[in-house]
Amino acid sequence: MKKVVVAPDSFKGSLTARELCQAMRTGILRVFPDADVVMLPLADGGEGTMETLILATGGHSVQVEVTDPLGRPLKAHYGALGEFTARNGNNSDSSNGLAHTNPSLVVIELAQASGLPLLAPEERNPLVTTTYGTGELIRHALDAGHRNFLIGLGGSASNDGGAGLLEALGLRLLDAQGQPLPRGGGALARLQQLDASGLDPRLQESTFTIATDVQNPLTGPTGASAIFGPQKGATPEQVAQLDEALWHFANHLNHTTQHQNTTDKKDLHTHPGGGAAGGAGAGLLAFFPCEMRSGIEVMLEAGHFKQHLQDADLVLTGEGRLDAQTLSGKTIAGVCQAAATSQVPVIALCGSAILTGGEMDELGLQAAFSLVPGPCTLDEALQHAAVWATERTEQILRLLR
Repeated sequence: MKKVVVAPDSFKGSLTARELCQAMRTGILRVFPDADVVMLPLADGGEGTMETLILATGGHSVQVEVTDPLGRPLKAHYGALGEFTARNGNNSDSSNGLAHTNPSLVVIELAQASGLPLLAPEERNPLVTTTYGTGELIRHALDAGHRNFLIGLGGSASNDGGAGLLEALGLRLLDAQGQPLPRGGGALARLQQLDASGLDPRLQESTFTIATDVQNPLTGPTGASAIFGPQKGATPEQVAQLDEALWHFANHLNHTTQHQNTTDKKDLHTHPGGGAAGGAGAGLLAFFPCEMRSGIEVMLEAGHFKQHLQDADLVLTGEGRLDAQTLSGKTIAGVCQAAATSQVPVIALCGSAILTGGEMDELGLQAAFSLVPGPCTLDEALQHAAVWATERTEQILRLLR
C-alpha cells in the first residue's frame, strides 16, 4: 500500500473532518508506516466548509457583529481564503493537499449567523427566525472589497426564503400599507410589494457559487417547510402556514425577476435547490448572479481530489451516518462518484452504516464499517470516536497488508 487518500466529512458532535483525517492517518501508518497519506478533510457545503477551506489555503476568518436568527447581537465569521499551491500530500501533520489560487474568494456559511445551533430548543420558531445576519456578513465582505463568494447553505434556523438576507442588502418587503414587514417566515404571507430599487448594486459586480446538498424545491410536499420545518420547531399547523407564506413570496419573486434583464427565467416555486436553508436558495437565485452546485462537488474540486487519485491505491472516507440520504448527494456519494472514474476503491467509516450491499454497489462503495466496537451509549460513542476511528482504520488496512 503506497498511497491512501483520506477524505471524510465530520462526525457532527464528536470529530471535525480534520480530526477524523488525523485519526484515520494514524491507523494507516500503524500498518503501512511508509505510505503516502493525503488528507482531504471535506464538507458538503454546510457546517465545516469555511473552516476546511481556511485551513487548506492559509486564509483567515473575519469576525463581524451581526444579527442572530432572533435579532440579537452575535459575533459571527466569514472566511477570506488565501493563496495556496496544490501539492501531493505527505505524512506531515500540516499537509492536507487542498488548494485554492484565488486570494479574494470569500466563504460564508449561512449557519454562522442564521444557524439552528445558535438557538436553544425552546427558542426555535421559524415563523419569526431570520437570515438577516447572513446578509450582514455578505455586506461586510462587499465593503471589504470582495467580489467572489462561495455561500454554503445548510443548518439554518429560518424559513424566510432568504428574505432577511435580502433585506440586509437593500431589498424592501412591504405590506399593504407600504410598511416594512416584520422579519421571519410567517410575515411573508402579508407581503404586498417587493422594492428592489435599493438592492446593493455591488451584488451584480460579484460572482456567487451556492453550495448545497439539498435539491428540494421551495414549496409543496417536498419543499422547505414540509421537509425541514419540523426540525426548526414548526408544528404541523405552522408547516402549512409557512408553506403558504413561501408560495406567496415566490409569486412576488417570480413577478419581480420576470422584469429583470435576464434570459434565465426560473419558477422559484419548483426550482431544484430553492428550498435549501429554509428557502434561502430561492431568494439567492432570484437576485444574485449565482450558480448552484453540489456542495461536495465544490469541495472536491477545491481540493483537487481527482489529481490526488493519481497512483492512489485506496480512498478512505466517512460521515456520521451512512443511510438513504447518502445516496442523494452527501459526501460519501460524491467521493465514490469521483473515485470511480479513476477506478480507485473506496471504503467508508461511519458512526452507523445501514445501507444494503446493493445500495453500496449503487454508490460505488467497496465496503463500509461502523466505528462502534460493541453496544454503547451515544455519549460513549462521541467520547471515543477518535480512538475507535484509528483502531477501525488499522483493522481495515491489516486486511489489505
